[in-house]
Amino acid sequence: MPSKGKSAPMFTPSVGGNSVPAVFGTECQALNWIKARVNTGTTVYADEAAAYNDLHTRFEMKRINHQEAYSLDGACTNWAESYFSRLRRAELGHHHHIAGAYLFRYAQEASWREDNRKVSNGDQVKRLAGLAMSKKESPDFTGYWQRHLSTPTS
Repeated sequence: MPSKGKSAPMFTPSVGGNSVPAVFGTECQALNWIKARVNTGTTVYADEAAAYNDLHTRFEMKRINHQEAYSLDGACTNWAESYFSRLRRAELGHHHHIAGAYLFRYAQEASWREDNRKVSNGDQVKRLAGLAMSKKESPDFTGYWQRHLSTPTS
């Protein structure tokens, strides 16, 4: 969960589907998001962070204490740990800095990479190009490289 004054990404893997990344400023926001989007009765896997205690009333919980084990009695968060590991490596490698207004976009990219890690590079390129060509212009990235042109100079 996020530290005070910081945003933190959350990763929700889905069996047989695509993962869903999200970014929250507070633990309360994260819990409300989980409660609003995850079906009651779903098994939720989490570590021992106290923030997840409120979820026990609504969901079947499988908790793992990483000081004791990485997987125990069916409780495991390795999918999420793999995602966060890839996100951290991306920051150290090709992104160099992940924060601010585009944190959610970086989280989405890392999620897509995680979901498609076993798909061949050629098939990934075909899918990505097809998706890019079939969508409208992005309100976030249209003109991104031209921002300096709209700034008045003195």
